[in-house]
Amino acid sequence: MSGHVLAIDQGGHASRALLFDAAGRVVDLESVPVATDRSADGLRVEHDAEALVASVRNAVDAVATRAAAARRPITAAGLATQRSSIACWHRGTGAALAPILSWQDRRHAAWLRGLEPRRDWLRARTGLVLSPHYGASKLRWCLEEVPAVRAAAEANTLAMGPLASFLLARLLDGRPCLADPANASRTQRWDPARRDWDEELLALFGVPRRVLPACVDSRHDFGVLATPAGAVPLVVTTGDQSAVPFAAGPLDPVAAYVNAGTGAFVQRALRDRVPAAPRLLASVVWSDAQGVDYLAEGTVNGAAAALDGLATREGSTAAALLAAVEAGAGGADPPLFLNGVAGLGSPFWVSDFPSRFVGEGTPAARALAVIESIVFLLRVNLDELRALGPPLERLVLTGGLAASATFCRRLADLAGLPVWRSAETEATARGLARLVAGPAVHWEAGAGETWHPRPDPAFTRRFERWRALMPAA
Repeated sequence: MSGHVLAIDQGGHASRALLFDAAGRVVDLESVPVATDRSADGLRVEHDAEALVASVRNAVDAVATRAAAARRPITAAGLATQRSSIACWHRGTGAALAPILSWQDRRHAAWLRGLEPRRDWLRARTGLVLSPHYGASKLRWCLEEVPAVRAAAEANTLAMGPLASFLLARLLDGRPCLADPANASRTQRWDPARRDWDEELLALFGVPRRVLPACVDSRHDFGVLATPAGAVPLVVTTGDQSAVPFAAGPLDPVAAYVNAGTGAFVQRALRDRVPAAPRLLASVVWSDAQGVDYLAEGTVNGAAAALDGLATREGSTAAALLAAVEAGAGGADPPLFLNGVAGLGSPFWVSDFPSRFVGEGTPAARALAVIESIVFLLRVNLDELRALGPPLERLVLTGGLAASATFCRRLADLAGLPVWRSAETEATARGLARLVAGPAVHWEAGAGETWHPRPDPAFTRRFERWRALMPAA
């Protein structure tokens, strides 16, 4: 693809627009912060919908204005968003009818517990565990509790669904009402085998099909984005984590992809078959006219979030604690940390797991224990992923925690696999831009560094102690 590619990355802290040239280099970037409102009990987490749209629009316009001035043609654009955040809007005008409920929002968790008897059926049908983090209970709450949403439903003017669908309706000419697989799947009303809304799931959660966007492929003619640089076709929509594996190039069947940010995710791709991994998540990472790529995904909810929590407790900062660990201040025998920050994810799935340290230590030792707990959780998820295909040969690591050499070293040693850490700090945007540019464009993989595994008996013994403690905990 000649010209430039615009990647729009809407995240929990900021909306970002990045411009990539034909060689895959970032030539411009604009970031606009996004505010998050949280209730005191942590159950309600939301964004002002109009402010969020404005943040995206401002980021895009700033980059497009500079592109026009520099005579950089923008050939196509793509959008990546927080996958499990949801929106409600007027189908005709695009006006928001409720705040954006963040993927972190758990306000309808008590209602969702009534579906526990259907947990296994839901897992088999959707590829997801029963969790308030996904969109289903959030959408149900809006229909029950928001008067404007109820009124629009009665007037047959309501649209509701993934945040990405709302942004498409607000950003593109003609207000399309469309949903891509990565974001539709996280509503927990979508069947990954059929790649469409599921009537039984819609009935179970009490949402009529008529209010939901039409399901399309990841690559689709979504519509035209008006910018100061002219009209730009938007041709890819996906989720933030779904874009990350593509940052390093085409999907590799013998690689596992680890993205370690606020939470950590480890993913493995399978072509044209839904993963049979009941203790992990399953989703569509990419679909186009040529086929479908599925992902088996393990989730660690408390990665950088766990370090942030420790820093608050210690009256410090996460950066200071990490610096102490990198300097070796964590010692040779740190305590163990049983990490349930934001809920214990796969393969255990305990939403109210109480985090705690086992053993004593300095603040730096506790920080090292938190880092090791993330590695431990990634390792048990890797054990699940190994069974799904040929032997894994490498890990591809991205995300903020990848900057920690200690984290990289521990991960390589415990996984028994080389860890390649990309020097790319914009994994979501780069992966998205690659998808927009298309398979015929071959960008360089970029600079990186590899950690090869080596024996560490003391660390392995700590992992075995941790693994023995978890069932009883």
